[in-house]
Amino acid sequence: MPGIIGRKVGMTSVYGPEGENIACTVIEAGPCVVTQVKNVETDGYRAVQLSFGEKKEKNSTRAHIGHVKKANTTPKRDIIEFRDFRKEYDGLIELGKEVRVQDVFKEGDFLDAVGTSKGKGFQGVVKRHGFSGVGEATHGQHNRLRAPGSMGNASFASRVPKGKRLAGRMGNDRVKVTNLQVVKIMADQNLIVVSGSVPGAKNSTIILQK
Repeated sequence: MPGIIGRKVGMTSVYGPEGENIACTVIEAGPCVVTQVKNVETDGYRAVQLSFGEKKEKNSTRAHIGHVKKANTTPKRDIIEFRDFRKEYDGLIELGKEVRVQDVFKEGDFLDAVGTSKGKGFQGVVKRHGFSGVGEATHGQHNRLRAPGSMGNASFASRVPKGKRLAGRMGNDRVKVTNLQVVKIMADQNLIVVSGSVPGAKNSTIILQK
């Protein structure tokens, strides 16, 4: 299976083989249900669609209910498509099949995690881009310590250049973190522990890819 969908539980730390303390993220990965299998003949490309998380039927559309009924399952909260999976997965992927974390990963594997980062609202250049500010508190600089500084030339081109790093909305972006190592898998609880940080707040949806 090319990947699995999960929910971020939180962070913890474990001790490595040499006694070092490793910061880790705990993710509830699966169980997921295969709700659609796409192929080149009918859809023009190869993909497998996984669904995760329960959703009340009264909050689901008729189209969604009819779609998941084909896989003989209940309405789901998240439906994610994994494109261009390898041919060796052909016999393993079936409509309605339940996918668990131990079916996809094992301890020691490396994976990529995709999620939506925490939204931080409108932020200034010091927080958003790591600017140092003006730095000098003398000569009447009472309100310029966190200012962006010069905007550009006055005579030419007499405008702020495109791409200038300024204040603006920060966070709430799709972020992919690569090469996270699987530290531990607790199959009975559907939990996977990976080294390092994973984008998103607690209870947010995380996509784990091989």
